[in-house]
Amino acid sequence: MSTEIRMINPPELHPAPGFSHITIAPVGEIAYIAGQTALAPDFSVIGPGDLAEQTRASMKNVETALRSIGASWDDVVRRTVYTSCPTDFAIITAAIEEIQGSTRHPAQTILGVTGLAIEGLLVEIEVTVHLPVSR
Repeated sequence: MSTEIRMINPPELHPAPGFSHITIAPVGEIAYIAGQTALAPDFSVIGPGDLAEQTRASMKNVETALRSIGASWDDVVRRTVYTSCPTDFAIITAAIEEIQGSTRHPAQTILGVTGLAIEGLLVEIEVTVHLPVSR
């Protein structure tokens, strides 16, 4: 049994820009990080009207949550992006890669939504994290 997270893109499926079709994680614990948005600690919206800036801010908030449980981007096995701008996935992908510092992407779904919980938010990102047993 493999001890590494594997990401697979079968050649029979369409190309996967900014995500993997399949993620396989070895035995361990699973953490579910709630959707993170471009909200500052004072509850103000970061980057009003700017999808790239809001995606970076959302990812920084995800990163804070990851660090709090001793995890990193390499431990993320699934990502869901909720956005009012779903066809701007290239902007979202570039911002994600900038914050995580790599082009390695887990299985992902981008969902178009008509709105998020706070007016002015354009994107929300939630992740599922694999925590190895040996932690």
